Amino acid sequence: MCIKSKQDSGLIYCCNGTCLVAMCWIFRKKEFCWTTMPQEPKFLTKPILSLQTVTLDDIDSVRMGRQSKGLNKHTDRSVEERCFSIIFKGRKKTLDLMAVNVTEAKQWVNGLDKIISNMHNLSPQQNSEHWIFNCMRKADKNKDNKMNLKEVKHFLKQLNIEVADTYAAEIFKECDTSNSGTLEGSEIKLFYDMLTHREEIDVIYGNYAQTEGQMSTTDLLNFLLNEQREKASMEDAVKLIERYEVDGTAKQNKRMTKDGFLMYMHQEDGSILNPAHKPVYQDMHQPLNHYFISSSHNTYLMEDQLKGPSSTEAYIKALMKSCRCVELDCWDGANGEPVIYHGHTLTSKVLFRDVIKAIKEYAFKTSEYPVILSLENHCTIEQQKLMAHYLKSILGDALVTKPLGNTMPTHFPSPEELKGRFLVKGKQLNKLNAAVNNQSTVEEGSVSDEDEAAECKQNSTKKSTIKLAKELSDTVVYCKSVHFNGFEHSKESHAFYEMSSFKETKALNLAETSATAFIHHNMDKLSRIYPAGSRTDSSNYNPVPLWNVGCQIVALNFQTPHKEMHINQGRFLPNGFCGYILKPEFQRDMSSQFNPSTLLEGPWLNKKTFHVMVISAQQLPKLNKGKHDPIVDPLVKVEIYGVPADNASKETHYINNNGFNPMWNEKFTFDINVPELAMLRLLVEDHDAASANDFIGQYCLPLTSIQNGYRHVPLLTKRGAVICSAGLFVHLMLVDAK
Repeated sequence: MCIKSKQDSGLIYCCNGTCLVAMCWIFRKKEFCWTTMPQEPKFLTKPILSLQTVTLDDIDSVRMGRQSKGLNKHTDRSVEERCFSIIFKGRKKTLDLMAVNVTEAKQWVNGLDKIISNMHNLSPQQNSEHWIFNCMRKADKNKDNKMNLKEVKHFLKQLNIEVADTYAAEIFKECDTSNSGTLEGSEIKLFYDMLTHREEIDVIYGNYAQTEGQMSTTDLLNFLLNEQREKASMEDAVKLIERYEVDGTAKQNKRMTKDGFLMYMHQEDGSILNPAHKPVYQDMHQPLNHYFISSSHNTYLMEDQLKGPSSTEAYIKALMKSCRCVELDCWDGANGEPVIYHGHTLTSKVLFRDVIKAIKEYAFKTSEYPVILSLENHCTIEQQKLMAHYLKSILGDALVTKPLGNTMPTHFPSPEELKGRFLVKGKQLNKLNAAVNNQSTVEEGSVSDEDEAAECKQNSTKKSTIKLAKELSDTVVYCKSVHFNGFEHSKESHAFYEMSSFKETKALNLAETSATAFIHHNMDKLSRIYPAGSRTDSSNYNPVPLWNVGCQIVALNFQTPHKEMHINQGRFLPNGFCGYILKPEFQRDMSSQFNPSTLLEGPWLNKKTFHVMVISAQQLPKLNKGKHDPIVDPLVKVEIYGVPADNASKETHYINNNGFNPMWNEKFTFDINVPELAMLRLLVEDHDAASANDFIGQYCLPLTSIQNGYRHVPLLTKRGAVICSAGLFVHLMLVDAK
């Protein structure tokens, strides 16, 4: 797809092959801002770029309608069906477009959706070939489909590998079989094969290919049993050959060639993540509080906590990442319309109504399990009533407004029972049994506002209260907000549906000093943790110590792509990426005396030894951040996060000037005490002797979801997107400790 700007008019034309769609844009402050198209094209501003190319790899999604802030501001409702937005990965600005008619808008959206879907379904091998082909295309400066020596050197730099001129000349000479001074056709294929040759795969394959230089089903089964430690049968070996072998004759003879073996290693069966853990595989019929729940803090914010923008887009991004608890800070707005923003700051405001509409549309696109709307309510009675109206009218029957069943519940319903439903967390005027028995007659009343005041950083020595409308109170069923006055007080005075929010510092202190009590508290009730007010830059705390004591709603700033969010993404990666992970049984059994710090004898102690061999990496991306030399010097860090005794980090040496196929072959050993709470994070960095290392890519997942043996590891960007061509190759073995 290309977007071309007509230099003498300021118009941008979007070409889809069969039609031209004229869009009128203003370029200001390095942003493209949409404006209505005049009847007659006219010059609007200084000429903009003569050619703008949008890489499809950079597109996150395409959305129909006036869903962006720009389209809402600059267009009329009458053109709703002609509008669409292209959402890019990372912090790139959204591209808002309007077609000349509804049919062409649908063609654009459907066409781009299909292309993006096809790209997402490419195999790792196809992604690798696609990436290398693009590098070749960029290196072919004169576009003659040939490569001279100078272009070969440029190509190698595109691949993120620095080689001596003499070595480049040697490769070139070996491949230039026609002695023409250029590589073309089969010579380029030979050059590609030499470049992508995997010595480590040769060694592994050679050790098991004992049947005329190929792997028979018996050879492959031996590999699966001895190296991969899988519970495999001869039937499984046959299925792998049928699935991955590329040579027809070999497949017919039930054999696997080296190419077929490489294909298998690059697919789901050869991945670090256990394929059985990729879909929803856990019991989803347990009470809601028996799960870790992917949760966001101040979800509306795109950047910092003081002056950044608030947007419905932030909710969409969080929900599409399977976040199942979003926060809405509600304040009185102009024209009687409640708004959401970070109170008493310069953050922008977004209408409560628009947020609920966005949540309704995107809540269940990635996960069908329930979404909790955590309300921080600072509104007057009248605007509270309007909030309740929007919740009920927009969310409809999906909003839970009364307990499931006809009797007073004694525990939470399960995620399975709440599929496709919304729960509101907030203040409530009455006990739940009053709602069950239809005894609630209070029209409005005052409730404690201590938690809301603390979270919006209001300092006051007086006890804070807020008037609460019955209409809004009635939307709260299973998540009634109450102030925490100690574990004993909660046990004696609070019902299962009454939950407290804890600032990170208080929660971490309780986790350290009263871990077992905190765990028991979370066996019966929900706990929500939120970042300290001092984190004005939207940084995050480490969620692991809070998961260790069974806290379910550990809310993080989703917009901040650092280590804490990588760990969060890894925690919720298995189980269908549905936003719910069943807690270990020792965090659900009331007889448990588990304490993550002391580790007394109990069922939680399952001592393991974790062997990690970092073998190699493939096609790491270049870092162009103004560096004199963008070719990387990669190293790999192997990190374990879990109970305090399990936390550890080790790293390889760095490889000079090779991001294409660096090889380490370094071994590490870790002692693991509580594998059910342990997380593995593999981090690839560019070594820098003068300053902090630069991030290249990472991957994180629970230790219980890894596959043993030789495994390929996909690498993700800081923001969690897959780096299509890049990966690590490792050997892992999690075994019982001796």
